[in-house]
Amino acid sequence: MSEWRDVGREGSLAPGEHLVADIDGYEIAVFNLDGNYYAIQDACTHDGAEIASGAVEGCEIVCPRHGARFCLKTGKVLSPPAYEDLATYPVRVENGRILVDCE
Repeated sequence: MSEWRDVGREGSLAPGEHLVADIDGYEIAVFNLDGNYYAIQDACTHDGAEIASGAVEGCEIVCPRHGARFCLKTGKVLSPPAYEDLATYPVRVENGRILVDCE
């Protein structure tokens, strides 16, 4: 069963911007990539440090601590030192609100 959580207003994130939401003690980062929203866990799988403040290059995010790269669309790890993918979460827009499925 899905558990959709409201994390913000549609249009509150310009393309290239992100927000971090605390959902039940878990930090979820939501990114706007060219008008599409993607949500990932805000913890690098290399050492658990936050990742949302890293540089975004196209659809990739670079961990600000050690430089691991991940695909924001799929969570796939693209370069070491990380070897495990990030968790991703479905996102939808409904009634002008950004919703993340955190089940």
